[in-house]
Amino acid sequence: MSNYLTTDQLRDLTVHDQEGGKVGSIGQVFVDDTSRRPDWVTVSTGLFGTKETFIPLAGAQVRGLELHVPFTKDVIKDAPRVDADEHLATDQERHLYTHYGLNDPASTDEGPTARSAASPDGGTAQHTNRADGPGGEHELVRSEERLRVGTEERVAGTARLKKVVVTENVTTTIPVTHEEVRVVREPVREGEIAGPGIGEAEATVTLHEERPVVGKEKVAVERVRLETAEVTEEEQVSDTVRKEQIAYEGVTADAESRRDLP
Repeated sequence: MSNYLTTDQLRDLTVHDQEGGKVGSIGQVFVDDTSRRPDWVTVSTGLFGTKETFIPLAGAQVRGLELHVPFTKDVIKDAPRVDADEHLATDQERHLYTHYGLNDPASTDEGPTARSAASPDGGTAQHTNRADGPGGEHELVRSEERLRVGTEERVAGTARLKKVVVTENVTTTIPVTHEEVRVVREPVREGEIAGPGIGEAEATVTLHEERPVVGKEKVAVERVRLETAEVTEEEQVSDTVRKEQIAYEGVTADAESRRDLP
């Protein structure tokens, strides 16, 4: 790494990817047990910073209070998860080098070299929940749980349209006509020729009438469909969360005093 800095100076920097985007603050610095030079740092990533990700210092550049590394943020976040307390094992380091596309120095003729988390005094750090970060053994990290409230979609029920056939009586009125016979009598005018002599005869007339005729036809009368609409309402959710409290214990000349820190 150019612009070589001490482990304490590195802890004050924030890591930025090759595009300049901020990745996070440096948590731990791992040094070569032989040369005592830093070659790995860790950065908190993931939700609420719960994941420690290792980043190699090879090719890194220091610009002010920023440490710029030649990797994208996605490559850094997808790095193999390594839970290293005091030492970075050789096989763990090999996986990390492979992920970042770097040559593994442990494969050279010099043999594997162990890496340890550096403490402010240059020795091996005691890894206790990142207490080896700024302030070293003189600080504790207080954590607490927070509610993460979201929504999920589930099936609340079903609705469907069903068409059935029913029978009902329909009564309607329609006009009909028919012919009726009536007898009309009128005198014969003088001079009109009458029929032949007196005898029997008859006259016939045909009568007509209308009768109701019933038929059926299918007619479309209505279109029915289902629609859904979103309705937003508020619901209260509650749960219990835990949080840590740090108590300060001091000793005076006469007695012990103790107070709780928020």
